[in-house]
Amino acid sequence: MAYKVTLIPGDGVGPEITAAARRVIDASGVAIDWEVVEAGEAMIAEHGTPLPESVLDSVRKNKIALKGPLTTPIGKGFRSVNVTLRQELDLFACVRPARTLPGLATRYENIDFIVVRENTEDLYAGIEHRVGKNAAETIKIITREASERVVRFAFELARREGRKKVTAVHKANIMKLTDGLFLESARTVAESYPDIAFEDWIVDAMAMKLVQVPENFDVLVMPNLYGDILSDLAAGLVGGLGVAPGANIGDEMAVFEPVHGSAPKYTGMNKVNPLATLLSGVMMLRHLGESEAADRVMRAVAAVLTEKKAVTYDLGGTAGTSQMADAIIQKIS
Repeated sequence: MAYKVTLIPGDGVGPEITAAARRVIDASGVAIDWEVVEAGEAMIAEHGTPLPESVLDSVRKNKIALKGPLTTPIGKGFRSVNVTLRQELDLFACVRPARTLPGLATRYENIDFIVVRENTEDLYAGIEHRVGKNAAETIKIITREASERVVRFAFELARREGRKKVTAVHKANIMKLTDGLFLESARTVAESYPDIAFEDWIVDAMAMKLVQVPENFDVLVMPNLYGDILSDLAAGLVGGLGVAPGANIGDEMAVFEPVHGSAPKYTGMNKVNPLATLLSGVMMLRHLGESEAADRVMRAVAAVLTEKKAVTYDLGGTAGTSQMADAIIQKIS
C-alpha cells in the first residue's frame, strides 16, 4: 500500500528542489502517492491568500507533507505562510538536526545534535501593534502547557534516539516571568526522565558554547525565537542552510521542509542544491517507519558527496539540481 503524502512545491526554487527530492524518495523503494497542492505568492491573485484552505485540508487528511520553501516578505506584505501553517495545524515542535555529512568540508567534525523549537507561541505568535507614530510593540506569550509539551517532546525524542542529554535554552535571568515559566516547566518535565541528563543554558551563552564545544550537546529545546536563531547557527556548523533539513511535528500531523528560503533569483536555473529538501524527505521516511529506505538514501548521498563529481556550485561542483538528484538515484542500492 502506498503512503498518501501532501507535496507543497513552494515558491522560487521550491518546485525544482522538491521535484528532485521526490524523484530520489521514489527511488528509495517506498511507494508514495503524492498529492500536489499549491501555496505561496502565486496563489494570492486567485485565492486572495498565499495559503488556500485546500492546502490545510490536504495535510489534515494525509497527516504528512513535504514542503518546499515559501516566500515571506520582510517588513511588509502578507504574514509568514510557514508560521500560519504551523499554528493552524498545531505543529508545535520544530525539529532541526545538525549533523556532519560525509564528504562535506566544514570547520567542525562529528557534529550531531538536534534543536527542538517550540512552534506556536513566544514572539512568533505575531501579536503586535503600533504605539503612536514612532513605536511598535510585540507581545511575548509563554504558557506552561506549550512549554511542557515541547520539552516532553524533546525528552521523548532523546529517548527514542538513544541520546543522553536534553538542554533547555532560555533568557530567564532577564525575562523572569516568561522565560522563567519556560525554565520552570522544563525542570518539571525533566523529573519524569531520570534516565536522561538535564541542564539549562542562557541563550547568549548557548550561542557561544555551540561555536566553542558543539560536541557537548545532544538535544536542545527552547522557545520559538531562540530556536529560529540557534538552528541557523547550528546549520552553519555543518555546512550551511543548503544542507539543513527540518520538520514541524504535532500530535497528529507532520510537515517536513528545508530550512532555507525560496531564493527567487535562482528560479528556473537548475542550480540550487536539493539536499536540504531531500534530507527533510529522509526525515519523513523515518517518521513513516521506513528507516531502511532512509538509510539507503543516506548512503547514496554520502557517496555522491564523497566523490564530488556531481554536486552543485555551493558544494564545490558544477552539477545542476536535477543532475545531482540523478547521481544520488544511481547510487541507491
